[in-house]
Amino acid sequence: MDVLYFAWVRERIGLPKERVESSAATVMDLVHELSAREDRYALAFSDLTALRVAVDQQLSDFDAPLAGVREIAFFPPMTGG
Repeated sequence: MDVLYFAWVRERIGLPKERVESSAATVMDLVHELSAREDRYALAFSDLTALRVAVDQQLSDFDAPLAGVREIAFFPPMTGG
């Protein structure tokens, strides 16, 4: 699946997107896998209350299943103004 990173998440990880092979069952499982890779991932995912996730371009929760998913995006909450 493609994993996309936006705003400060992208800055901390150092990539706008990457292709990930994973056996993760949920978004949270994927977050744990990514966090275990390197410190930069652990830092980016250290406070999940400051992150939102979209699964196949639909705003979702971290307990969302990943079966058949093609794209996951992580980004900070957005505000209007």
